[in-house]
Amino acid sequence: MSSDSSSVSQTLWDDLVARQQGHLLQTWAWGELKSRFGWQAVRLQAEEAAAQVLFRRLPLGLTIAYVPRGPMGLDWADTRQCRAFFSALHAEARRRRAVFLKLEPDLPLDAPAAETARRILQEAGFAPADTIQPRASLVVPIDRPEPDILAAMKQKTRYNIRLAEKRGVTVRQGGAEDVAVFHRLSLTTAERNRFGVHSLPYYQTAFRLFAPRQCALLLADYEGLVIAGLMVFRQGQTAYYLYGASDDAHRNVMAPYLLQWEAMRWARAQNCTRYDLWGIPDEDLPVLEAEFKNRQDGLWGVYRFKRGFGGAYVRMLGGFDFVYRPLLYRLYRLRR
Repeated sequence: MSSDSSSVSQTLWDDLVARQQGHLLQTWAWGELKSRFGWQAVRLQAEEAAAQVLFRRLPLGLTIAYVPRGPMGLDWADTRQCRAFFSALHAEARRRRAVFLKLEPDLPLDAPAAETARRILQEAGFAPADTIQPRASLVVPIDRPEPDILAAMKQKTRYNIRLAEKRGVTVRQGGAEDVAVFHRLSLTTAERNRFGVHSLPYYQTAFRLFAPRQCALLLADYEGLVIAGLMVFRQGQTAYYLYGASDDAHRNVMAPYLLQWEAMRWARAQNCTRYDLWGIPDEDLPVLEAEFKNRQDGLWGVYRFKRGFGGAYVRMLGGFDFVYRPLLYRLYRLRR
């Protein structure tokens, strides 16, 4: 078993992630990104099961342990393998004085292994908990001809894509020098929609670690101004729309719609078959469809935008916490 970054090379780890069809958040580069902003990445492997565990330091030498969209390669029906892997996770978490360990398996609710995984986790002492990553999303199948992808979108979305093109919006790939422009747009978007964004160094580091092979910064230009942008990432055959921003000016030219379309086209050029719009309200689909016209809080505003692209509704199994220090865990949750 390998239990730290020093004993696993980047090449070997990313080969393992690819072989196991692991998530973007399990890649070496994602661990490096988070390691530069308050976390420490530790990579564990036992037989074919593996996980990148992120540890965040708390006061008094304590930590929290977090496995985003993992573990990989774990046969949830194999009780022996699950027990052995959990034992390795617990040993590392206890060694690093974790208050609790959070798992967010990369399993949709309708996956064949989902109910087995839920049962195994709860029998092993994990309790259902909230998630750090968005639990629900819309995923657009892009392994079809472009006219078919467009035809699956809402009519208004197709109209807005064409409107942006007709009004002269153009989309280009940005370089490292453009990340500051994207960050400025992000601050404008955050103030308008009242949500948090990352710092400029965070976006710069993400671009440096992932671009150009696994990330593109796309910018929408209009009348000599950059009015919108997004960062799209890929791992395996899935592309992920993680970060987007737009200016307050010229919103009537519908640049974000054209940006999403061009991001899908970029993803297709990278041989991706799925485009994950990443993050909608954590509600059942009937609730989303019944309430989105009347809600703007939280992720409701972005759901109204994202639903137009014709993606399939996906809801993940969710988060599970194993608690090592119950009193401190309760205090941690109260502070949040």
